[in-house]
Amino acid sequence: MRSALSDIKPEYPSSWSSLSQGEQIRAELENACAPIVERFFGYHFVRLGSLSSDINISACSIKHVVNITDAEHEKANVRGVSRELPLQQNSVDAFLLAAELDFAQDPHQILREVDRAITANGQLIIAGFNPYSLAGVLKYFPINKGNLLHQGRFFTSARIKDWLQLLGFEIVEQENVMYSSLFADTRFLPGSKIQQFCKRYLPAFSSMYILVARKREIPLSTIKPKWKVNKPRFAPASARIGHSQGRASK
Repeated sequence: MRSALSDIKPEYPSSWSSLSQGEQIRAELENACAPIVERFFGYHFVRLGSLSSDINISACSIKHVVNITDAEHEKANVRGVSRELPLQQNSVDAFLLAAELDFAQDPHQILREVDRAITANGQLIIAGFNPYSLAGVLKYFPINKGNLLHQGRFFTSARIKDWLQLLGFEIVEQENVMYSSLFADTRFLPGSKIQQFCKRYLPAFSSMYILVARKREIPLSTIKPKWKVNKPRFAPASARIGHSQGRASK
């Protein structure tokens, strides 16, 4: 598997406002995540990173929500880095990673830490930027150079799925959101006809995708040995008859 470790550390946006159309992106992610988090149950929910911490998940039944960021953030509960989470093993029921992997130098390490801290059957939401979208193409052009989205790495959803499956996660569903260049300052209209058309007929070209995965652990079960009953060895009937006739003739 091709390594995702980068020699250059991307500049991490401190808030969605650091990205063009950032507030529209945040609103779209909140609308898409609301019905997903409604199905989550447990005790502890972790929003990883500054961008994830700004996503409203009030619809979730898990009320203990912890925000972990490595910088000053008004919603931060714990200061820490994603590659070395200050969490105990098997202690978190759900994670949210909104564009966290796109601005990571080593996304593999982040997922390994999530895998270490999540409980069996724990839920994971990953939102990422689609490299096959118009935004993924414009990222390589000198458009709106001050936009930190140029720093994003834009991993494909298929690649993220491969990483998760290697760690023992089951992909539950995928949602495609937004059909916009993202780099332009034009207003994003989520309810427009062009958005509805693209969502119905061109889902693979969405600007962002949301993956929902569940941690699967198969319990070990003992295998009982198969006891073999030794069958009694009987002599053939002909042998018994011949032996008895020999004794009678004597």
